[in-house]
Amino acid sequence: MFVRVKMKRFGAAAAALAALASSAPAESQNAPVPAPMLSYADLADLALPAPVVAHVRVIDAARLKPADAPGIGAGRTRLYVQAEVVSLIRSPGGLSSRVGYLVDLPNEAGRPPKLRKGSEHILFAQPVPGRAAELRLIGPNGHLAFAAADADRLRVILREAAAPAAAPKIVGIGKAFHVPGSLPGESETQIFLLTADNRPVSLSVVRRPRETPKWAVALTEIVDEAAGPPKRESLLWYRLACSLPRALPRQSIADAEPDQASAISSDYRVVLEGLGSCPRTRSAA
Repeated sequence: MFVRVKMKRFGAAAAALAALASSAPAESQNAPVPAPMLSYADLADLALPAPVVAHVRVIDAARLKPADAPGIGAGRTRLYVQAEVVSLIRSPGGLSSRVGYLVDLPNEAGRPPKLRKGSEHILFAQPVPGRAAELRLIGPNGHLAFAAADADRLRVILREAAAPAAAPKIVGIGKAFHVPGSLPGESETQIFLLTADNRPVSLSVVRRPRETPKWAVALTEIVDEAAGPPKRESLLWYRLACSLPRALPRQSIADAEPDQASAISSDYRVVLEGLGSCPRTRSAA
């Protein structure tokens, strides 16, 4: 039986977090989601924007009264949770061994939810300024049931993202060019991508007679002839497969002749088919 606990038991910490929640948009209050079947994109969506990713174990949880939970959606209950940090998957400057946070959970058969003592979770959060032992969860899925396999995959994603030459975030498509070769059926297309930090990224598609088109991605201004497509479920694959639009924007081929524009669009489809889909079991937030 989950016992209602008065707010004064938690002192200033819960009150401060409740005040923060009142100023945050409703969608920032997080509900736990099941760990099984999370895709690479699901995990990358959650982890990449989060300054803190931590594996925690619940010590205690108490329901907040509706008056102390402004903005909460219908059929949900806000809890103040105290948890011990089992391990840090990502944190810019360390973390207290014990943390507090607010989380909104869906009611269970019309009754307030239970968060079992000793249950383990992965938090995607940001620190609360001036309060080293408090966190604010990020996004609607910032509180996941812990699964060791997911934690391992998160470490791989964040390790790759922290590398000096990590693939940048793709924010759009720039100009695209098509050059016919000296032989019939021979050509090369180059498509320049726009990135959040203005680093160069380009796609190239080479066609030769009686050969399958070959495409590659370059992270420098010079295209390496040995370059190829990114490995599936890598950060570069995620940046491309989960960001590129299904069709080239008009401005990318505005300066091309009609036959060149058609060839560029055809080669762009080669890239999309090579990348494959970006499966998600939940919407990106």
